[in-house]
Amino acid sequence: MKVVLFNGSRKNDGCTFTALKLVAEALKAEGIEAEIMNVGRRIFNGEIESVVNEAAVKVQEAEGVVFGSPVYWASPSGELVMFMDRLWAAAGADFRFKPAASVSTCRRAGNTATLDVINKYFAYSAMPIVTSCYWNEVHGKTPEDVLKDEEGVQTMTMLGKNMAWILKSIEAGKKTVKQPEWVEKVMTSFIR
Repeated sequence: MKVVLFNGSRKNDGCTFTALKLVAEALKAEGIEAEIMNVGRRIFNGEIESVVNEAAVKVQEAEGVVFGSPVYWASPSGELVMFMDRLWAAAGADFRFKPAASVSTCRRAGNTATLDVINKYFAYSAMPIVTSCYWNEVHGKTPEDVLKDEEGVQTMTMLGKNMAWILKSIEAGKKTVKQPEWVEKVMTSFIR
């Protein structure tokens, strides 16, 4: 089994990467393959289409996904939102029923608003949303600060363990429980 973790920060090795690395390490300790894909800097540099194409292949091959972002103006990075918008347009069907988690990092505040934005993509695609022992967030201005946030480190580690448990439970359940059949959405127009 494999989980792909997407880093929506412009910094490839900053706070968000550090948080995602903690999740990835916990997944690996549970026997789950984990790969972090840095997308934020590449989106910032104008590589949106190639990044989306690469990510779409990774999503098809993965059993679970994690999307991480720093907090910018009490919201995910614009790069992550653009990436998710394009990725869902290109590969939305490949997300159905895959467990997903959001991760946010910040210096002070805005984490829960950031998580809310990311989680809406998952809810739209019938994805089980994986949680931890607290909101999936860490605090710090630098990667070193993130590692000093003991509660945040615990939360990221537990998130990885919970994702592994959900993935293993789904795999075991496939032997006895049929996955729901996808239905075409009814699109209601409220202007008549």
